[in-house]
Amino acid sequence: MNDINLKIKNKTQEFHPGELNAQQKWHTETLWNEERKQKLLWSEIPQQYHDRIEQAPFFFIATSDIDGHCDCSFKGGGTGLIKIIDSTHFAFPDFDGNGAFMSIGNIMQNPHVGCLFIDFADGARLRVNGRASIHENDEITQYFKQAKRAILVSVEQVVPNCKAHVPLLSAKEN
Repeated sequence: MNDINLKIKNKTQEFHPGELNAQQKWHTETLWNEERKQKLLWSEIPQQYHDRIEQAPFFFIATSDIDGHCDCSFKGGGTGLIKIIDSTHFAFPDFDGNGAFMSIGNIMQNPHVGCLFIDFADGARLRVNGRASIHENDEITQYFKQAKRAILVSVEQVVPNCKAHVPLLSAKEN
C-alpha cells in the first residue's frame, strides 16, 4: 500500500477539533506523522479496492438527522449491490424495506454518511465517508433496474483499517 499515489485530504481537514483533542488527551498525536497520514487518510477509493467493493454482498451505513441523532443501517442485496462510478463516487440501490426511510430521511436532512465495508473472510475493513444524494429516474438509478431509488455517495475520506478484532467468518451454504 505504500506505493499508492493518492491525494491526501486537505491538511486543515485531516482531523476535526474533537479528534485532535482526543489525540492530545490520550497522547496519540505524535503517531500521525505525514507518512502515516499518506498511508491511512485518502480522498478517493484506490483502484485496487473497486472490485472488492463491487463484490461486497452488504455494507453498513451511518447517517444522522439535522440535530445529530444517528442511525446505522445494514444494506444488503448480494454481489452487484454497489456500483463504483469512479474513484470519488459510488452508488447503491434503495430497496423498499419497512417503509420507515430512516437512512433516506436522514440523508434528506443531512447528506453526511459513513459507510463501512467489512470482508469477514479475511478481516479487511474500509471506511468511506462522504455526502449522499438521493436519485429517482435518472442515470444513477439506471444502474439498479430493480430499485425505485438509488443513493450516490461523493467520497470525501477513505480510511483503511487493520484486521485486528474482526472475526473471520465463512458463508453458510444453503
